[in-house]
Amino acid sequence: MFVLVSLSLLSGVFFYVEAVKWGMNAKYWAMVALVLGPLVFPLFGIARHIHWRRAVGFNNLMVEA
Repeated sequence: MFVLVSLSLLSGVFFYVEAVKWGMNAKYWAMVALVLGPLVFPLFGIARHIHWRRAVGFNNLMVEA
């Protein structure tokens, strides 16, 4: 039980920091991570990509070298 609680707390802090770095709603992601723990990671990745696409635009081509 202690492991689950500490894992949820650590994931809450992690997703809070990542949401701040990406300019997303940090309180929302921290609360979702506190409830669901690390299961939020795929959802956060998709939401981050959508957030980035809305900011940059959908018709821009980006080639990373």
